Amino acid sequence: MLQSKFFAKTLRDAPKEAEAVSHKLLLKAGFIEQCTAGVYSFLPLGFRVSQKLENIIRNKMNSIGGQEVFLPTIQPKNLWQETGRWTTIDPPLFKFQDRHKKELCLGPTHEEVITDLVRSRIKSYRDLPFALYQIQNKFRNEMRAASGLLRTREFIMKDLYSFHAIKECLNKYYNRVLEAYHELFEECGLKTILTEASSGTIGGKESHEFMALSETGEDKILICKKCNWAINQELKSKNENLKSCQLCGGELVEHKAIEVGHCFKLGVEYSKKMQANFVDKNNKQKPIIMGCYGIGLGRLIATIVEIYHDEKGIIWPKSVAPFDLHLIVVGAQNFMPAEKIYKDLSKKFDVLYDDRRESPGVKFADADLIGIPIRIVVSEKTLEQNSVEIKKRGEEKSCLIKSSELFQKILALI
Repeated sequence: MLQSKFFAKTLRDAPKEAEAVSHKLLLKAGFIEQCTAGVYSFLPLGFRVSQKLENIIRNKMNSIGGQEVFLPTIQPKNLWQETGRWTTIDPPLFKFQDRHKKELCLGPTHEEVITDLVRSRIKSYRDLPFALYQIQNKFRNEMRAASGLLRTREFIMKDLYSFHAIKECLNKYYNRVLEAYHELFEECGLKTILTEASSGTIGGKESHEFMALSETGEDKILICKKCNWAINQELKSKNENLKSCQLCGGELVEHKAIEVGHCFKLGVEYSKKMQANFVDKNNKQKPIIMGCYGIGLGRLIATIVEIYHDEKGIIWPKSVAPFDLHLIVVGAQNFMPAEKIYKDLSKKFDVLYDDRRESPGVKFADADLIGIPIRIVVSEKTLEQNSVEIKKRGEEKSCLIKSSELFQKILALI
């Protein structure tokens, strides 16, 4: 991609209202732009990162038997009345009427819709278990959107739902999802802590959050010094008798963190209310047992930036970076050889080529701000030695590599 033609413009300064580091950098580097409070447009750079995350998530969900669906954003009032959440869910629903005066809402979550879908198709224990997931827009009527992509009113979310005949089957699959989430977040470059959590308005008797430690985080978690068992402060406040680790009795230490994933054992919370039943081996009607597992993509992007940055800008992990390489040409007389290098590299790598008529200082500053993992510079100095300059983002040292050895060097770095 030629940077001169790319719809991505960096800013000198982030808007004053931006407080979180991720909010400042994603705006300044041209990954997102605010449309209104809590609502953001994803520009080409930001959408590329989002697509990378979608691919990682999709591959992991498919590997544990998930089947992808796409459910509607607009949801009817009657489904939410069946569960009693039309007036009780917090934050409250975005509600509206169509031209026929029918009451509808924009879906903040899809328990009602997925349960309605399943109850019309599942009749026997032979149809169970299975899991459905989607990557879909959600709408939360937040009182106060904050910290850029960390708390928004419209966002993209992956939600997986599993359906079982017996609790033991749910427990087994739930643990399988927890393991998959750990692997997924590691692939995104995040170290996460599994935390016992409150189920909130989603429901169910047991839930776990995946937390990434960060001073920007709105959540407070307690972590055992001895065994790393963790619990959300919100859940602890409902159990004032909890003074030490429930597993080993060790001291609990408070940390700030960002929630990047949440898993729920819903049980029969929704299937009972909505009469989503199946016939078991004894020919008896029983409610389907459910699990729910969510990841917010925008929040995940912001969390990665909160952890991977320096004073110059973002430092993307290679798995989610918008491009593999950032090629920069210095000096107008060097465009022809740089063009050839760009064409050669593009055969094997995803390259952003800075062909703009800008000063070297502007180009290097923008490269550091955008944060692509590897920077390659073509200049008069490098061409005199039949070389290019190569540097990893986040490292100070660069080195000259012979053009003939460039592919091997990049492969070693990537």
